[in-house]
Amino acid sequence: MLILQRTIRTRPNGLTSSGYPAKQRSCFHSSTVSRKQAEKTTAPENTSDPRITRVEDQKNPISGEKGEIIEDEFAVLKTSYDAPKHPIILAHGLLGFDELRPLGHAIPIRGIEYWYGIKEALAAKNVEVITASVPASGRIEVRAQRLAESIERQAGGKAVNIIAGLDARHMVSRLKPANVKVLSLTTVATPHRGSSFADYMFSRIGYTNIPKLYKLLEFFGLETGAFRQLTLKYMSESFNPRTPDLEGVKYYSYGAAFEPHLTSVFRKSHSVIEPVEGPNDGMVSVGSSKWGTYKGTLNHVSHLDLINWTNRLRWYFWQLTGKKKKNFNAIAFYLSIADMLAKEGL
Repeated sequence: MLILQRTIRTRPNGLTSSGYPAKQRSCFHSSTVSRKQAEKTTAPENTSDPRITRVEDQKNPISGEKGEIIEDEFAVLKTSYDAPKHPIILAHGLLGFDELRPLGHAIPIRGIEYWYGIKEALAAKNVEVITASVPASGRIEVRAQRLAESIERQAGGKAVNIIAGLDARHMVSRLKPANVKVLSLTTVATPHRGSSFADYMFSRIGYTNIPKLYKLLEFFGLETGAFRQLTLKYMSESFNPRTPDLEGVKYYSYGAAFEPHLTSVFRKSHSVIEPVEGPNDGMVSVGSSKWGTYKGTLNHVSHLDLINWTNRLRWYFWQLTGKKKKNFNAIAFYLSIADMLAKEGL
């Protein structure tokens, strides 16, 4: 709980201060695992959409194009950011939440916000921002329907820019709600081609034991439909062929990659994903993150870093130990997305 509390110290620009760039060893290196080992969990090839590639082709997804690897561009806040003309919708991913209240609503204590400080930072820069409410673990189709309803209810018919994931892709392409006009969809570390860690978990649990696990999850109030939808096979053979991009909507994406330390919660998942898909953030590979116009790979950034949960803990650690400061600030990142949308006339 203490980790997630936040003390805001304002700067002249009205937002919190951030760390300075840290020079670190690059996360991108070639896999040492043989081709045969990687092919064991490779999804079947599907060529109906040129963006849907074999997983073995994603083992080294980082090209040499200038500006694709982002080292410290979002380490500190800039003096100014432009605001887009239209609202930004923030929608969390799988197992996310709008606000978590461990003590319930009866006790007047502020809960833990998923978009930790990001919504406030955007609003401080005159960005109209709306957080959408979707189930934490329902099927993509169910979450997409709830996303559409949330946008219809809160946006009031305004055209919107969405920062979300697979639910938003399904909503835009398949549901096409009449009262929701989507101008752009920006995805951040979204598993557009699935995750080999999902395949790994299903194989480790054993398909005969999955119903028991589902019952346990349902006991704790979690819907289970989305988990199988994150497998490589489902995404390549089912979701992507049935979910083409909608003409008139601009698609942008970012990926992330890092090398986990010995105590990282992502150490196991990272080691499973890397030989199959290449560089990853502990949950999603860079190759799987690419969709539409790929804006770049956030280097030395984990999946949790992307929603600002680790910023404060790291800040204290660096102050206490004298270590170099962080090279990524989630608030600076999302403000830059808003600035990019503004410059695109959105």
